[in-house]
Amino acid sequence: MNNCLLIDFGSTYTKLTAVDLEQEEILGTAKAKTTIDTSIMEGFELAKRNLIHDFNLENTTFQHHFACSSARGGFRMVAIGLSPTLTTEAAKRAALGAGTRILKVFSYGLKEKDVREIEELSPDIILVCGGTNGGNRVGIVKDVEQLATLKKTFPIVVAGNEETYSSIEDILKKTSHPYYLTENVMPQVNVLNAQPTREILRNIFMEKIVEAKGMGTAEKEIGQILMPTPTAVLRAAELLAKGTNKEPGLDDVLIIDIGGATTDLHSVGDGKPQNPEIRVEGLQEPFVKRTVEGDLGMRYSALSLLEAVTPKAFINYLPLLEEEIVELCTYRSTHPNFVSTDRRDVLFDETMGKIAIETAFNRHAGSYRREPTPSRVIYYQSGKDLGNFKTVIGTGGILVHSQQAKEMMSACLKKENDLFLKPVNPDFYLDATYILSAMGLLAEEFPEIALRIMKKYLVQI
Repeated sequence: MNNCLLIDFGSTYTKLTAVDLEQEEILGTAKAKTTIDTSIMEGFELAKRNLIHDFNLENTTFQHHFACSSARGGFRMVAIGLSPTLTTEAAKRAALGAGTRILKVFSYGLKEKDVREIEELSPDIILVCGGTNGGNRVGIVKDVEQLATLKKTFPIVVAGNEETYSSIEDILKKTSHPYYLTENVMPQVNVLNAQPTREILRNIFMEKIVEAKGMGTAEKEIGQILMPTPTAVLRAAELLAKGTNKEPGLDDVLIIDIGGATTDLHSVGDGKPQNPEIRVEGLQEPFVKRTVEGDLGMRYSALSLLEAVTPKAFINYLPLLEEEIVELCTYRSTHPNFVSTDRRDVLFDETMGKIAIETAFNRHAGSYRREPTPSRVIYYQSGKDLGNFKTVIGTGGILVHSQQAKEMMSACLKKENDLFLKPVNPDFYLDATYILSAMGLLAEEFPEIALRIMKKYLVQI
């Protein structure tokens, strides 16, 4: 048999998926706690023993091993730009599309206190943007001058006004920081050029990830870590949407992933206006887009979710007092391993799930701006129009283990008179076996098989 073992070294769990490539079937899945403090191979070996024992795979050999990782808390980044609505936003989009976790963004010029904060955050990488080509030259150079005073050493990627690069290189070559100069992430106003930056970020990730304890041994046994876990999920989403030359995709796809700390949303599709008379404004939208909402989570971020939406959002669903809502969110944020069992707690978790989904879609989707004129109202669209996206896939424990998954996911739908351009009438699916990251990995070598397995195992609800 031609079998493949797909490995995700997560920040909490190491997850394995065994696939029979000939039958295009999943042989089994297993997980174990990621042992980042000792050797990452300990968790891997335990998960593999569980996989072999639980699915009777004692006589199975694996001809292929593919791995991704978000160990060490993921690939952590600080992004710096001139203005939050343009260059800093472009930096965020490039970084998120590369599978990074953004710790903080800085705009309007770095101050000394910002440099000290960056040292405390201790990111894996610093991304510096600013100025279109031929535009502002001063801001990005001043930011780099401030970074040159960092007492710790960090890789620095510069993706701003390319006319400043000789000056920037003169500054950085006098420091101990590894630095990379790449194409401007926003060469013209509102034009996004993310791919060159993403490729450099991915290469740096490959170099950094081997610093995790035991990762060198892991690579000797299973081969090179191919990508960050979020990139694998994004790769799966892109494959599902576009398909291949031999296997059709599902067209525009949305994936919502609700976790304990964040809610991640992936969209694959152009999201252009459905009405040609609607004008587009703002930063160009990437065809493949990922947003990460660090204040929307079921456990670690329960209090920040409450802060983002206020208790009123909960009261719309549940007959609770504000004090009770605060108490329930506080308990979840201080007990991240809490598992709801009684009906009251389950209902509260499902309400959190609805609110997280609605809020994440409001932030990810585009919107209209109305501008009245003497003869008519002109509409301007910023962001993506998700109205015609026909496939919404949900993953994460709150969705996978709930009997109300479709009701929760329906919180993403466009409401009457809602200016957010959210889905109208999509089909809902569940990633009940948590295969998306695994299939994103498999797609590197066997895209048709990965696509067919996703079509086979994603559950329509």
